[in-house]
Amino acid sequence: MTTKRLVAAFAAFALALSLHAQVNLSGRVYHNPNIMADEINRVMKNASKELGKAKQDAAAKAEKEKGRKLTAEEKKEVDKKVDEGMKLMEALTKGMKTEVTVTFKSDRELVMKMDTSVSDDVLKAAGVGWAKRKAMQAALAVAPSTEKAKYVVKDNLVIINDGEETDTLTLSPDGKYLSGQMDKKTKFKLTRIK
Repeated sequence: MTTKRLVAAFAAFALALSLHAQVNLSGRVYHNPNIMADEINRVMKNASKELGKAKQDAAAKAEKEKGRKLTAEEKKEVDKKVDEGMKLMEALTKGMKTEVTVTFKSDRELVMKMDTSVSDDVLKAAGVGWAKRKAMQAALAVAPSTEKAKYVVKDNLVIINDGEETDTLTLSPDGKYLSGQMDKKTKFKLTRIK
């Protein structure tokens, strides 16, 4: 390669790097209707795998309490209770939803909106009393759902600072997704909608 071509290639590479570093997110909107869905599905999948063991453990506990082996009818009753518990857990997880939207207002400011909801019907089915259901709904209603923050973009990282803490999201190479992690366990992905 000649020196001229090498210089031209280096200049093109430097230009590409500078364009990538100057990503302007202003006006973009990223959204996920339920960031907990993947985590809930993972938990439910693991719970389904452990269902047989849970039934064995429940039967062993019942046998220990009774001081004898369970009859076939008693084993069916224990299995039924474990199955009901599994269905209740599944209903509860399906009734919970956390919707997140990130709107980039300018090249330095964004607004993050998070709405968490729990289905009243699901709580009723779970046996949660009226007073507790109303208290939960009231707590969710007054929880801050919209937050303004400053941000900077470094390579593919969007570093957000709300004045109290810093959080980092990862921008996909094509700019279609923002990924993050909540509570050091739950990973989520927001899809660009605007």
